[in-house]
Amino acid sequence: MQATDRLTLHSQGHSPYARKTIVFAHEAGIADRLAIIDQETSPTNRNPEVFAVNPLGKVPVLITPEAGAIFDSLVICDYLDGLHGGRRLIPAEGKARWQALRLHAIAQGLCDAGIALRWETLRRPEHLRYLPLQEGQTAKLVESFDVLERSQSFDEPVHIGHIGLATALAWLEFRDLPDFRSGRPRLTRWYEAFSERPSMRATAYHGETQDRPTAQGHCGMTG
Repeated sequence: MQATDRLTLHSQGHSPYARKTIVFAHEAGIADRLAIIDQETSPTNRNPEVFAVNPLGKVPVLITPEAGAIFDSLVICDYLDGLHGGRRLIPAEGKARWQALRLHAIAQGLCDAGIALRWETLRRPEHLRYLPLQEGQTAKLVESFDVLERSQSFDEPVHIGHIGLATALAWLEFRDLPDFRSGRPRLTRWYEAFSERPSMRATAYHGETQDRPTAQGHCGMTG
């Protein structure tokens, strides 16, 4: 693969998973190698273009010359991490690797719980909503926020865990889901500082802020 070759990324404008891959590409210095195709996906609205490249019908999906379509945001980030000559954003081994992947797992869980909560409070017809499930998903979010505030160190060089967490928190805030800021000054300070990074500013959601630009075409059914 030539350094100038562009890769097609099927994305969606309000997906935290898709945004994570684009932020990752910015942090790796290869965002200009992505040709982003905006797709609308939903479990209740089949998108044949997405199903043609991912049998799960979810974005993001990256089309690669070696392996064809690859999906799941972490798999895509791992692929992108092999395309640049800088410091790896997914540490290769040792304690640093497991710390980064553990933080990424929390971030991924925040997105999963937040999406499930939106279905139970907004998207599902009211007579089909299940209060205990709402409460259970909310508890996952709150417990995770508290763990991050108490025990997470954010002093390491930027890695996949930081990128996943920042994009997850941005999406939760954008969707007016449970507030992670109240009573959590460490987490809030870190998030606000990370949100000023060029990678985050370049990919801000429409309406996320008044002054941040949006990514060139990039977020339903996502993973």
